[in-house]
Formats: sequence, structure tokens, C-alpha cells
Amino acid sequence: MDNRNTFKKTQEVHLSILYYGTPVILLNTLNEDNSTNITPMSSSWALGDRIVLGLSVNGKAIENLKRHPECVVNVPNPSLWKNVEALAPYTGRFPVPDNKKELGFQFLKDKFAVAGLTAIPSKSVLPVRINECPLQIEAKVKHIRIPEEEPSFAVVEVQAIHVHAHKEILIDDRHVDPTKWSPLIYNFRHYFGLGNELGKTFRSEK
Repeated sequence: MDNRNTFKKTQEVHLSILYYGTPVILLNTLNEDNSTNITPMSSSWALGDRIVLGLSVNGKAIENLKRHPECVVNVPNPSLWKNVEALAPYTGRFPVPDNKKELGFQFLKDKFAVAGLTAIPSKSVLPVRINECPLQIEAKVKHIRIPEEEPSFAVVEVQAIHVHAHKEILIDDRHVDPTKWSPLIYNFRHYFGLGNELGKTFRSEK
């Protein structure tokens, strides 16, 4: 039987972005005056206790991490998408870098207020956590690399040292309940939550 005609037709494309569906995080870093800056971002992935972050070299977050190598990775759920979007037009850099100014960014110091979010103390790092986010990960920077071929971005590796979670999404102190927890997903610059559960991997413990 010839199955060649069953293949999906494809077309080579030149996408302006590759945000094909990744979790949103709110990255908290320490400003010069010990206040906390919030950076909304969607370029991250985790392996073991390490989280890799992709950051613009023109943003406040990378400036802060180079000076003070601690952060909090806050993971919002879908109900917080408007809070996240409220942060989108602002930067903690002053003066606003030219490339951001051209895109319409404005300087803002108190991002908690504009986003309607609540600061709570961290256990071991100086940047505070975001109370509304169901997952809050205190972390320390292990490595910062700026690729020579793409110097506009920094690749930052951090190590998680404390993980805080809302009690209602937990099964126990080692497992998050995937039926009660849904990350906010950034899908080609649109916000989504997760759909219905389809199944689980053979390595799932619960």
C-alpha cells in the first residue's frame, strides 16, 4: 500500500518568533536599592535542580543578576495572565534602552503595584517572592553565557535552592498534583492554559 499521499503537506516558513508553547515565568531579581524587579518571560527550561533562562542583554534582569546572582522563578497559573500582561510594556532599566524605546517600553520602578501582585519574603535569597504564583523557586546563578553568534541574548543557568508551592496544588511534599496545577502557557505570543489530561508517562509516581 502506498502511503505517500497520507503525509501532511508542509511549507518552509520564516517565523518571526519561536515561542511555540512554553510556560510563562515571572523572574524576580534584586535592584541596586534592594527592591525587587519583576521580569515576565517565557524562555526557560528545567533539568534536575537547574533552570536555564534566556534573557535579553538589554533588560534589567540580566543587569541585576550580574551584580547580585540570586533570583526567584515565580510560575503563574492561567488566572494570572492579565497580571502578567500588565507588566509587558514596562522595563526596570533607566534610561530605557533605545531598542526597547522603539517598541514602546516605558520605565517603571514598582512593578508589583501595576500588576496587582503581592511581595512576600524569601527564605534564603534577597529578591522577594510573588504570593499569587502557585510555584515560587528561590535560586542562585551558576553561570551566565552570552553566545558570540547571538550577543543580544544571555543564557543564564540557575540552581534551585528552595521550592515553595500553594498547598492546594500538592499531593504531598514531594509531588504536585497535575490535575490541580496548570502553568500559564505562552503560545506564539498568546496566553493559554492546559487542556484536558491525555494520559501519563510510565515514570509518573502518582
